[in-house]
Amino acid sequence: MPPIAIASGFDAALHASIAPEIDRSVIPARWLVLAATLGLAVLTLMMEYERLSIAPLAPATLIFSAAFAAFAGVHYTLRNPVTHAQRVARDIAEYYGLFTIIALTGALASYPVSAMTSGYVDEGLVRADQLLRFDWLAWYDVVAAHRSLQIIGTAFYQSIYASPAILLGWFAWSNQRAAARRFLAAFWIAAVLALLLFRFMPAVGPFAALWHGPFPYMPESALWMDQLIPELRLHIVHVIDLGAIRGLVSAPSFHTASAVLFIAAAWPHRTLRWPILAINVAMLLATPVEGTHYLIDMILGAAVAGAALGAVAAISEALTRRAAR
Repeated sequence: MPPIAIASGFDAALHASIAPEIDRSVIPARWLVLAATLGLAVLTLMMEYERLSIAPLAPATLIFSAAFAAFAGVHYTLRNPVTHAQRVARDIAEYYGLFTIIALTGALASYPVSAMTSGYVDEGLVRADQLLRFDWLAWYDVVAAHRSLQIIGTAFYQSIYASPAILLGWFAWSNQRAAARRFLAAFWIAAVLALLLFRFMPAVGPFAALWHGPFPYMPESALWMDQLIPELRLHIVHVIDLGAIRGLVSAPSFHTASAVLFIAAAWPHRTLRWPILAINVAMLLATPVEGTHYLIDMILGAAVAGAALGAVAAISEALTRRAAR
């Protein structure tokens, strides 16, 4: 092949890599920024109302602040990329930055929302599990008796951090902007829905509600709900350390909602489909014990994810119709 043809082919590939993705259903970045900003504003109001604050000089606060500043700086500096590497770096900064803000806002919001709750719905959740023929204590006994299941379960339960990193990194590398933004939008909607449901159905989980006496194994989620929620309701806790933050939403299970969102985001892409499916099926199997969740929690979490995916599909369809007009 002549050198000129080779050069032309390389230039075309480079242009395709750095050019904006041609997809009428791409959710505008400003919408996601607005959603994240709105979430932070509501969080600030709830924290103020419940007399909660973030430790400003704690190491984790400084690390998160530096990370957000770095993401913003990279995205602004490379807003008009001229190479594939620059385009990937810009998109990674956008995707990882937005995802971190959404996830951190949701985890923090579970504290003031917990303070606003009263009572527990564990009795009703236990009855629902009985109707579903799910025996949480039997599931726990099996895990407690096998150290290997504890190690594997903990690892896969924590994979909730790995899947979005893989997904968003691959979307950035392959210039899948529409897919990345649909995923981010669905994650934000699912977080909002989960917090709204948790406000009206607080629970401490099956480990605290069903297990009595000395325990042979402490799951990854431990007894944080049983310990922190009463303290938040009594306003004993006032300062939150981002380095020790705990998600307090028991019902619905946000691990389950996340797993469904991860699998749905990866499914159209053959490269990601089976690895993400395997990781998240394993995470779902670990969730009842390591997340101390009832089975009905997980069903509700899957429903939350389904609702979020449906909302994003409707938004994408509306954008497509508007662009066509």
